[in-house]
Amino acid sequence: MSKTNETKEQTVEENAVVEEQLNEQEEKVDSEAVEAIPELTVEEQHQAEITALEQKLDEAESRFLRLRADYDNLKRRSQTERVAQEKYRSQNLLTDLLPVLDNFERALQVEATTEDAESMKKGIDMVYRSLIEATTKEGLEPVASEGEAFDPNIHHAVMQEQDDSKEQGIVLQELQKGYKLKDRVLRPAMVKVNE
Repeated sequence: MSKTNETKEQTVEENAVVEEQLNEQEEKVDSEAVEAIPELTVEEQHQAEITALEQKLDEAESRFLRLRADYDNLKRRSQTERVAQEKYRSQNLLTDLLPVLDNFERALQVEATTEDAESMKKGIDMVYRSLIEATTKEGLEPVASEGEAFDPNIHHAVMQEQDDSKEQGIVLQELQKGYKLKDRVLRPAMVKVNE
């Protein structure tokens, strides 16, 4: 056996002996406290015992109430976490799908010059619409941008431009769509803002 293990075992044994001695001293002090004053009548001794027991009961009740409060807090916190987890369960998947939505939108902006290209574009549009419908059911919604007041919580300003016909701080152009999942921003919209 190594020296470390022997030392640990000795420490554990010493701690057990010290704890046992402390317990004996406490018991001795409790019994001495009740019997310490020989002038006390039997009734006074009983009253002293009752007072000591009431103190122990108060301490136990206090400990119980603290434990109960801790338990209630833990229960409430875990329920809140469960609700949030259920509410945002699809967040990772939807975040991964955002570039796919961007690519579909880019593909739909290309002009079709031939009949084959036009039919391909219609097919892409159908797939895009079904994907948008599925993500909307999960709570994904685009962030409103163009013409809206700039909000740093949902917009990411990458450019500024001067346009006297519009108010200061208005979004002039959306460069990349932003999305929210219920009330949480997944990706802020990249925008050009009026100075």
